[in-house]
Amino acid sequence: MESRPRSFYILSAFFALFILFLYGPTITIGILSFQGEGGGLTFPMRGVSLYWFYDLFEQQAVGDIWGSFRRSFVLGLMVMIVTVVVSVMGGLAFRRKFLGSNILFYLIITSLVIPSILISLGVGLLFSQSGLNVHWSTSGFGSQLTWTLPFGLLIMFAVFNRFDKSYEEAARDLGATPWQTLRHVVLPIIAPSLIGVALFGFTLSYDEFARTLLTSGSYNTLPLEIYGMTTNVTSPVLYALGTLTTVFSLIIIGAFLCIALIANRRRARQASDAGKGEI
Repeated sequence: MESRPRSFYILSAFFALFILFLYGPTITIGILSFQGEGGGLTFPMRGVSLYWFYDLFEQQAVGDIWGSFRRSFVLGLMVMIVTVVVSVMGGLAFRRKFLGSNILFYLIITSLVIPSILISLGVGLLFSQSGLNVHWSTSGFGSQLTWTLPFGLLIMFAVFNRFDKSYEEAARDLGATPWQTLRHVVLPIIAPSLIGVALFGFTLSYDEFARTLLTSGSYNTLPLEIYGMTTNVTSPVLYALGTLTTVFSLIIIGAFLCIALIANRRRARQASDAGKGEI
């Protein structure tokens, strides 16, 4: 058996350190969230229990954490829906060159390189100076779209750049209208990518801090509430909250992956049935 070169072990060790650096803080918080009742924010642990998870569900212990969770969840759904719809429309529009398309593309991408706190400041000032209410569902919603839409559009650009137009041509040859072609041909084919865009939109919105800091008004979203807790909560209840929010994020990702898998299997079944019909 041929021995591996020394570089393999060096790179493997470097990769292991990278994984540890990436997930170490999350794992540490997860462990410390199971501190005993007399435990603190650091090691060594003083017993093992679920005390701080029970304490988390007491409203007076953590302020408006559940209200902020509901706001973040609703805001994430709003951002997700708009991101998917606009990304698909933008992807379809950019399939053909039009006057100013290059300039518009770079304007869209520019919001990714502008510091997030400046976006938050600018949107907040725009709403306040215009006499509009600075609120998480208005200004906060708009500032988060400047973060999620470019990602969604970039994904759709990549999808439509390798989309086989012969499927659309075949549908039109069979008498399908543009809307029928879009609904019954294009959307089912790109469905897994739409699920990816939806996942991007929701997760980027759910944990966004900087672009919501100056645009949420008097009501905090979950990241802002957690940040506020770091200044006045000195118990492992903060870690318990971090563990639960991490588990919730993993559940959301798992749900989207299951939906994508179901969509892929459904598309493969339809393609198989169509092939049998032609035979």
